[in-house]
Amino acid sequence: MTQQESTASISVDELVREIARALVDEPEAVEVEPVSRDENTVLKLRVAPQDVGKVIGKQGRTARSVRTILGAVSMKLHHRYTLDILEEDD
Repeated sequence: MTQQESTASISVDELVREIARALVDEPEAVEVEPVSRDENTVLKLRVAPQDVGKVIGKQGRTARSVRTILGAVSMKLHHRYTLDILEEDD
C-alpha cells in the first residue's frame, strides 16, 4: 500500500465513522475497522445492537447509500472499498 492509499484509507474509514455517528443514537459505540486485502479494503462497521436498523435503513436504503458513496470514493482513489455492517448478538 502506498503512502497515498494509506492516508486515503484513514480518511475513508473516518468518513464512514462520521456518517454512522450521525445516524445512530449511541455515536460512541460506532467502530470502523479497515481490513486491507490485495486490491480492496473492507470496512467493518459495528454499532450498538439497537442502532443496526438505523444504519441499514428501510429496505437497506441507508446502507446502499453509504455503499454508493464508497463506490464514488473508490473510483476517485483507484482503490476498492466495501462496507460490511456487522450484527452482534448480546
